[in-house]
Amino acid sequence: MTTPLNYPEHYNKAGSGGFNRRRLLRGGAALAATAVTMNAASAATVTPLGQTGAPTASTDPLPLGPLSGSRYPDSHLESLKKPKVSFGPTDFPAFAGTMAVERVATGMRWAEGPVYFPAGRYVLFSDIPNNRIMRFSEDDGHLSVFRQPSMNSNGNTIDREGRLITCEHSGRRVTRTELDGSITIIADKYNGKKLNSPNDAVVASDGSIWFTDPVYGIGGYYEGVKADPEQEKHNVYRVDPKSGDIKVVVDDFVEPNGISLSPDEKKLYVIDTGFTDGPDNPSHIRVFDLDVAAGKVSKGKVFAEIPKPSITDGMRCDTDGRVWCSVGWGDPNEDGVRCYTADGDLLGKIHIPETVANLCFGGQQRNRLYICGSTSLYAVYTSAQGAMKP
Repeated sequence: MTTPLNYPEHYNKAGSGGFNRRRLLRGGAALAATAVTMNAASAATVTPLGQTGAPTASTDPLPLGPLSGSRYPDSHLESLKKPKVSFGPTDFPAFAGTMAVERVATGMRWAEGPVYFPAGRYVLFSDIPNNRIMRFSEDDGHLSVFRQPSMNSNGNTIDREGRLITCEHSGRRVTRTELDGSITIIADKYNGKKLNSPNDAVVASDGSIWFTDPVYGIGGYYEGVKADPEQEKHNVYRVDPKSGDIKVVVDDFVEPNGISLSPDEKKLYVIDTGFTDGPDNPSHIRVFDLDVAAGKVSKGKVFAEIPKPSITDGMRCDTDGRVWCSVGWGDPNEDGVRCYTADGDLLGKIHIPETVANLCFGGQQRNRLYICGSTSLYAVYTSAQGAMKP
C-alpha cells in the first residue's frame, strides 16, 4: 500500500516562501541534467570488465553422452603399452573397465580451470570469453551459471577450508570466495605494480598460494581487457599464508601457465607455454624441488616436452604421483589428455575431439577425471584417484 504525500496549500503557491512544486521540478530537472553529465563523464573513464552475455548458439549443440563410436574398451583411450588382458591396456590408469569418455556439458566458448567441490558434488569451471564461472552438478547433470561476471576468470582451485581460489584476467588478481559468498583479494600487485593476468593457482597444506602470471589475459579484449603489462617478467609467485606477502619464486619462464603439486608436496610442476609467443620458445612442463615451509623451489628441470605445435595448459597429479595434463592447439590427433609417470615417462593418452585446456579429478571416489575441452566439459572414470590437493 502507498500513502500519498499531502502538503498544506500555502506550500504549493508560487509566491510563498514554502514548498513550491514548480521550483522543485525545475530544480529537479537541473539536477538530473547535471547527474547525466556527471554520469557520462565518469562512464567515459570506466573500462568494461570483459565481455558478458554472449553464449554460443544453442540451436545445434554438441550431443551429450558417450562420444560417437565408443565401445568397451573405449578407443579414445590409448595406452603406449600393449595390453596383457582383453578388457583394456595395463599400466595406463585411464581404463576402469566398462566405461567411456562422455561429454557431460556443452555451450561454452572457452572452458578452463575446473575444480571439484566434494561437499556439494559439483565442478566449477571458467568460460573465459563469456565472463562467467559455470557449475556442473554431478548428482543430476545440471549445468548452471555460478558467477557472472567473473572478471574473466581462468584457473580455479580449492583451499583446505573448502573456499574457491580464482585467477582473474580482467581483474588482474587472485581472489578467494569466502564461505559467506564475499570475495577477498589475495593478490593484485607486486612491488606496487599491477600483476599481468594471473592464470592458475595451487594451495599447499600450510595455506600458501602459488600462482602463475603470464600476459594472455591482457593481450586483447576476448579473454580480458587489453592493457600493457606492468611486471617486467612473467613470474611464478607465492603468497604467504600468515602475512599475505607476495614474493617471486621463479622468474625465468616465457609464459608460466598451469601449476600443480605432487601428492607429498616435495615437487612443484609448472607449465611453460612460451611457444605461443614464438616457435623457438618452450612447450613443456618443468618440475622443481619444493620446500613448502621455506617457500622456496630449487633444481628446476624439464619434466616433459609436448610435441610442437601442441601445448599443454593445465595439469593435476594422482595419488601415485602421476601427472595428467591437457594437450591442444596443434595436431588434432594429439587433442586430449596425457598421463606421465612421476619420472616423466608417457603412459597413455585420452583423445578428445576438441583442444583441451585443463582438467581435474572429482567424484565421490576421486576417480572421475573432468576435462575442459574448448566448448564442452568431458568426464571419464579412471582406475586412478586424484591427489585431491588443489
